[in-house]
Amino acid sequence: MDRLKSRLLEASGWLFYLSILGVLALALPASVFDPESRNYLLLIGAIGIWRYSMGAIHFVRGMLFLYLVYPYYRRKARLLGNAADPSHVYLLVTSFRIDALTTAQVYRSVIEEAIDCGYPATVVCSIVEMSDQLLVQSLWAKLNPPARVKLGFVRIAGTGKRDGLAYGFRAISRYLPDERAVVAVIDGDTVLAPGVVRKTVPYFHLFPNVGGLTTNEFCEVRGGYVMSEWHSLRFAQRHLNMCSMALSKRVLTMTGRMSVFRAKVVTDPGFIADVESDHLDHWRLGTFQFLTGDDKSSWYSLMRLGYDTFYVPDAAINTVEHPPEKSFIKASRKLMFRWYGNNLRQNSRALALGVRRLGWFTSVVLLDQRVSMWTSLLGLTVALIASLKYGIALLLVYLLWIGLTRLALTLLLACSGHHIGPAYPAILYYNQIVGALVKIYVFFRLDRQSWTRQDTKLDRGLKNFQLRFNTWSSRAMTFSAASVFVAVLLALV
Repeated sequence: MDRLKSRLLEASGWLFYLSILGVLALALPASVFDPESRNYLLLIGAIGIWRYSMGAIHFVRGMLFLYLVYPYYRRKARLLGNAADPSHVYLLVTSFRIDALTTAQVYRSVIEEAIDCGYPATVVCSIVEMSDQLLVQSLWAKLNPPARVKLGFVRIAGTGKRDGLAYGFRAISRYLPDERAVVAVIDGDTVLAPGVVRKTVPYFHLFPNVGGLTTNEFCEVRGGYVMSEWHSLRFAQRHLNMCSMALSKRVLTMTGRMSVFRAKVVTDPGFIADVESDHLDHWRLGTFQFLTGDDKSSWYSLMRLGYDTFYVPDAAINTVEHPPEKSFIKASRKLMFRWYGNNLRQNSRALALGVRRLGWFTSVVLLDQRVSMWTSLLGLTVALIASLKYGIALLLVYLLWIGLTRLALTLLLACSGHHIGPAYPAILYYNQIVGALVKIYVFFRLDRQSWTRQDTKLDRGLKNFQLRFNTWSSRAMTFSAASVFVAVLLALV
């Protein structure tokens, strides 16, 4: 009954969206749909050639990997049989200030996976509170693992996830893992799907230079409908982009929710230092530590050390998402600020590794991350300027174009195997505009960081003059860049 009700509501949502597009189309003159007219609708899209071409390339590459290349790799991995088995699997779980119900779900899935995978395994729990340790011990006693599955604890002071990971990596180093051991790094709100270990570990034998790989994500959101759809859309886009980058073995992030590494990588002192105390020397803002973004630091470290990265699309995890605010607008902005800040802090130095290390396509994608904050705003800005100068009809044409193209992009996302909903087209456009504004804001304030789940902020101990200089120089540069952007478009229009 609930499923039928859900499908009826979804169908109503699609009908409502299509009705809005119909009303917009009827409100416009016929010349908008005439290819011979200067007002032809598709001419609006010429300004987005770069963005649409990048999206098209990602889509083609993603589909090629998902339906042709990866199945070929999977068959090769299965033919390896027991030869691809790791000598030992370490499952490192970091958790802090997560509700007891979620914590129980996560550790139950991890312990069950350690039992069911059939390999010698050690569950390493990097925790802060004694209550978490007691909960894990209770689950351990209840599930009663065999002798080949061990349990270890690492207690830290609650100084952040980076410290939790570093202490966990050092604890695993003391087990003296050999060359064939692997380490799964799991976040405290990630529930493992059955079989995820067996689906991922063979690729370390199949690809000797892969240092780390990550997995497909689905989510359960403890929030409203829009927030739930927003997260689901993000994971569908992530899946497609991951598949695209995996074609080059250059997946751009080792997702903190669940990634698997060679044990010799996570026990490398250089890798541990990169994750624990990553920092940036900025020409204007000075030197500052990275508070968030451990997944980006681990990816950069793998690239710097000469490893490849990979993605396993049929190895799934389920994350429990707790929005940082009740308001969708506030929550999404907070999350975007953290995610885009992590991307931009790593971007310039990743590009500095060079084309020989990254490859041409990866270098272009990283460059696109820097320019997309401006190209994403081009269409809307030009439409607003043109509507003020030539009439409101141009803004309606732009809105119709956005409605049609976002509908097409949503339908393409269905090819990834993720569910799509009627709110996706509107959320796609929201992400484009609000995401671009957040990127521009954070690009000039890379030193500003904070966790969304923890009340932890970066305190650099700067003197009053330096604080004022950073604040006002950031504001001046933001205003100058935005002014130049608008002035150029005004001149062109």
